[in-house]
Amino acid sequence: MTPVRTPAPETRRKAALGAIAAAAVAATLAMPLSTAWAAQPEARAAGYSRADLQRGLDDIVRKDGVVGAQATLANGPTRTDVTAGTAERGTNRPMPAQGYFRMGSNTKTFVATVMLQLVAEGKVRLDDTVDHWLPGVVDANGNDGKRITVRQLLQHTSGLPDYDDHLPVLDEENFRKHRFDRYTPRELVDMALREKRLFEPGKGWSYSNTGYILVGMIVEKATGHHWSEEVRDRVVAPLGLTHTFSAGDRTGLPRPSARAYQQFAPGGPLIDSTEVSMDWGGSAGDLVTTSDDLTRFWQALLGGKLLGPAQMAQMFATVPTHEEDREVPREAGLGVFKTALSCGGGYWGHGGTTLGHLNRNGFVDKGRKGVVVMRSTNLAAEDRDGRTDKLLDDALCGMR
Repeated sequence: MTPVRTPAPETRRKAALGAIAAAAVAATLAMPLSTAWAAQPEARAAGYSRADLQRGLDDIVRKDGVVGAQATLANGPTRTDVTAGTAERGTNRPMPAQGYFRMGSNTKTFVATVMLQLVAEGKVRLDDTVDHWLPGVVDANGNDGKRITVRQLLQHTSGLPDYDDHLPVLDEENFRKHRFDRYTPRELVDMALREKRLFEPGKGWSYSNTGYILVGMIVEKATGHHWSEEVRDRVVAPLGLTHTFSAGDRTGLPRPSARAYQQFAPGGPLIDSTEVSMDWGGSAGDLVTTSDDLTRFWQALLGGKLLGPAQMAQMFATVPTHEEDREVPREAGLGVFKTALSCGGGYWGHGGTTLGHLNRNGFVDKGRKGVVVMRSTNLAAEDRDGRTDKLLDDALCGMR
């Protein structure tokens, strides 16, 4: 969830809410946990060490112009945390190793997990139409809720346009004026419906935050509870994720946390975006977390602790995304992505971008091994993700 990839307004806003969610994939061979890793954090673990992680994070800060970054490497139950840069421009305040940050579109994985739990309970079907749950809500400019299914919302194959193209907060000139604007889910959906449908449902792929706002609305209709309450009760509380919550009305971040900075155009200034309403993110991207909590979530999900086998199979059945701007191909499941590794195989994950925050994550070996990277600066450069994605690839290939 976040703006800025190129100067073009439509491209810049597409990046919002994490349209370029971080990737995911793959089935790698199980490897025994190295006892040396836990005993000697500096020792190399299957070819990738704390020093390697530190160098990768330092490169992101120095070469990309990021103010601060943090990373967590997971090898089974063992965690290795490193930081780079500072928590605030113009100061020496250290970057917190487990600081709070806005996870952006990784929220979608939490919401998709809840929806698949409801499917397992017989409360919702993946082939239910949007109109079955939300009569008349999607009916404009060729966008027809009678023809769009819950599965298509979760997999971004609905053909729905993205509402973030119309959000003033994602434009530099309007950011300060609109940073605390509030929206209802229906208002966000109506923004999207100003545009014509992108393709016939099920006949293409395009990342749509609008789809996940609708998923959140369906969760509420099916359960009688706000989507965030269901995420809390079904995922956050059972896993003991004590540092993960919906932003709701909160416009700042708890301590410890770093200041957040947004660059709206290449070469433009870094604008402090720490204080902002995430009402426009909703069930598409408003959750706050820490890298340790996010790691625990992915390990539990991929380890089969949140979904049964039938729902796991649905979540990880993928379709190609055919994204022309991605050098490394990826495939989309239901709330997850599968991205190839340079060493073969791939990793599962779903990153997120929002105003001032960008996180990338990837896990292999049924979640036992993985890495989470968070940057407190969201850049507008065309190659803003390159070094971050390379760090994930280096770490995951190194641990195989």
